[in-house]
Amino acid sequence: MISVIYSPEFLEHNTGYGHPEKAKRLIAIAEALKTVQWQEQIAWQLPTPAESRNVLAYVQQIHTPEHIERIRRVAESGGGYLDGDTPISTRSYEVALLAVSAWLDGVDQVLNHRPAFVLARPPGHHATRDTAMGFCLFSHAAIAAHYALSKPKIERVGILDWDVHHGNGTEAIVTDNPNIAYCSLHQHPCYPYTGTKQGISGKYHNLLNLPLSVGSAIADYQRIFEQEVMPFFDSWQPDLLIVSAGYDANDSDPLAEIALQPEDYAILTKYVLNINKYPLFGLEGGYHLAALARSVLATLSTCL
Repeated sequence: MISVIYSPEFLEHNTGYGHPEKAKRLIAIAEALKTVQWQEQIAWQLPTPAESRNVLAYVQQIHTPEHIERIRRVAESGGGYLDGDTPISTRSYEVALLAVSAWLDGVDQVLNHRPAFVLARPPGHHATRDTAMGFCLFSHAAIAAHYALSKPKIERVGILDWDVHHGNGTEAIVTDNPNIAYCSLHQHPCYPYTGTKQGISGKYHNLLNLPLSVGSAIADYQRIFEQEVMPFFDSWQPDLLIVSAGYDANDSDPLAEIALQPEDYAILTKYVLNINKYPLFGLEGGYHLAALARSVLATLSTCL
C-alpha cells in the first residue's frame, strides 16, 4: 500500500488565468490514479485539519512572523502577487497551511512503515524563511524534516530534490542543521539561478548540488545517482527520506529543458527505495499535465 494525501481544498489556491501552477495539475494526477489497475493499493487520506494539529506552530519554527503575516494579510485582503511569479487568492493562506499539514501527515505515515505521496499545492521548495517566490509560500520539505526530527528514533533526515529547479529555499533553511542532508539535481542555468556548487559542501558537509546541462537525459541521471547521490546518502544513512518530487524535468515540460520521459521516474524511484524503503514524496513542480500525471504514476507504481 501507499498513502496518497489529498484534499479538494488544494484546488482553491487560485493562481489566475494562464498561470502554470494551477489546480488542473492535481486534477490530472487524481483522475489518472483513479484509472490504474492497482488503485486498490492506494490508501487515499484527507490531510489533518491545520487547526487540529496546530500547524501554524510548525510553520513559525521555520518562517519569520513577517513572512507568515504578509501571506495571511494579502490573502485576507482579496489576494495579489507576493512576487512577479507568485500570486495568491483569498483562500491561499488557509490552503498553504493545509498543505503543510499534509506533509506532516506524510511523515507520520512513513514512520508507520508505509511510503506516502503528498498530492498538495502550492509547492514549497523555493520559499525561504522570509520570502515567498517561485510559486511557493511555505517550505514544506524543510518543515517536514524538522518535524520528523522531533520524533523518537529519528536522528537524521535526508531531503532529495529532483525538481528541475534548484530548491534554494529548502537549502537555505536546512544548511545550518547538522541532522539534515540536502541533495538537489537541477538544470543550470535555470530559475532561481542558484545551486551552482558542485561536490559536497556546507558547514556540516550536508549539501550536495548537482547541476545538469540542458538536454540531460536519464543516462545522465543514472550516472549522477550512482556516482554521487547514492554515496552521499550512504554516508549519511538518513532515518527518514523526503523527496521534493517535481516532475518538470520531463522533455515536454514548458518551463525547463531537461529530457526525461515520464517512465524514467520509475528508475529514479528505485534509487530512492534503495536509500530508504519508506520514503515521503511531496509534489513540487511539473507543468505539462499529461507528462506530470504519467510521471506520478511511475513513482507510485514503483513503490508498490
